[in-house]
Amino acid sequence: MEEKLRKPIPEASYLTAANADRYRSILRYFYQQHERLRYYLFPEEVFAHLKQDPYFAGYSEEQLQQDLNQLVEWKNLIPRQDTGKVSTIEEFKKKRFRYQCTPYTVEIERMVQRLEQMGDSFGGSLEGTLFDRLLNLLQGFISALERKGTSGEDLHALWEEVHETFRKLTKNATDYLAYLQSEKVEEMMQAEAFLAYKEAITQYLRSFMTALQRTSLRIEAVLKDTREEERQKMAGLLAEYYLGIPRLDERPPRERVAARYYRQWEDMASWFLGQGGRESDLVYLQRVTSDTIRRITRYAQRLGERHHNFKSRRKDYLHLATWFSSIADLEEAHKLSACVFGVLETRHLYAGPMPTEDIYADVWDVEPTELTINPRIRNYRPKTRPNAVVSHREEKEAIRQRYLEERQAEQKLLQGLKRQNRIVLGELPVVEARVRKILLGWIERCMASSDGVAKIETGHRVKLEKKDSNKVVLRCEDGLLILPNYVLHFLDVG
Repeated sequence: MEEKLRKPIPEASYLTAANADRYRSILRYFYQQHERLRYYLFPEEVFAHLKQDPYFAGYSEEQLQQDLNQLVEWKNLIPRQDTGKVSTIEEFKKKRFRYQCTPYTVEIERMVQRLEQMGDSFGGSLEGTLFDRLLNLLQGFISALERKGTSGEDLHALWEEVHETFRKLTKNATDYLAYLQSEKVEEMMQAEAFLAYKEAITQYLRSFMTALQRTSLRIEAVLKDTREEERQKMAGLLAEYYLGIPRLDERPPRERVAARYYRQWEDMASWFLGQGGRESDLVYLQRVTSDTIRRITRYAQRLGERHHNFKSRRKDYLHLATWFSSIADLEEAHKLSACVFGVLETRHLYAGPMPTEDIYADVWDVEPTELTINPRIRNYRPKTRPNAVVSHREEKEAIRQRYLEERQAEQKLLQGLKRQNRIVLGELPVVEARVRKILLGWIERCMASSDGVAKIETGHRVKLEKKDSNKVVLRCEDGLLILPNYVLHFLDVG
């Protein structure tokens, strides 16, 4: 961790100080004039600007000078003595200053202004075109990197576009999804006015998902195909161009600048491809977007059902009444009643499971289900007959003997795999599927133990050890299994 990360930032003190209203007004005027390319201001200009606001009606020039001195102490302003229009020694001794805001102050005010425009809710957007743009920029950057004669300035400009597009894509998507999941939007989704925007929001999310699925795989392919040598070359060329820009302050080491550009590439690759066995942020974005679409649809469905429940059915009932009054035959009226209101005397029918899995089979083609109906009497008990106790000793003994033989065969097979009281997974020959299941069961028990030691079925204790970070292939009769380079040690075997 760098030392500057642990140091306080005095330039931000004016935001929460006791007289923050005066300090912020002064520095906001300095920032506005800085944006207009007026870098140096005299105290008289600042005082005249503040006096235009009724809030500073009682503000004096002495208070302004005290505030300016305090801001200079916090390194928000840089004083410069004006000696260009001095006619007497007394005027020179008065040290007439003009002030300039520091770069830290400009960035702080720029950030505060963005926070004021942001409001209380998240912003952001889901722009599917950014994926297409990122893909085109990434392909152009790789082509320029492989092409001889590309200047460092062109390469740096291409990379800045790539990184800025990626940063804009991730930031806007994250902010917009956070906006949709905020408590304020949750309350708005439960109002009936939300139904008017449901289709627009759902279509917006679906178009973003379509663009994401169409382009993300191609971006992942470009990132996967980039070799380590190309990434190192990219970081070195960008660092050389950065350090080649003339600067009067101290220049950072080349390794640090190259590591920064390399880290930017790794962050982008990790966002699309994942890292360390965890899922990528792209997959998380897809899942959250799909969940948001389902949640919006569910809210709209509930609102529709609620609106339907409170809807008046008066016209429907009048139409049905007119329909019934026009029927002269009672039998026809009964049929209409059954269609509209359902069967009055319903019966619960039971049918067993279909004897066939053919989805095109009709109910008439299968055998009927026979169901014995018991009397619905409280004191009814089914008749039972005393039966003799049947001994299944021979069947149990046969099952037991078969089980012991299987276990004995497995033990012989495992004994053949053991070398010097240990089993090295990477050195095993082709094993059976049941042996693989036994080994994976042992590994699972050892990993669940705090010290990596577990007791197996034979009564022995086994310890799991990881030799190195490489991967090994366990060859089985039904396929190949890739897993870490594990070794199983039998502890209590002589």
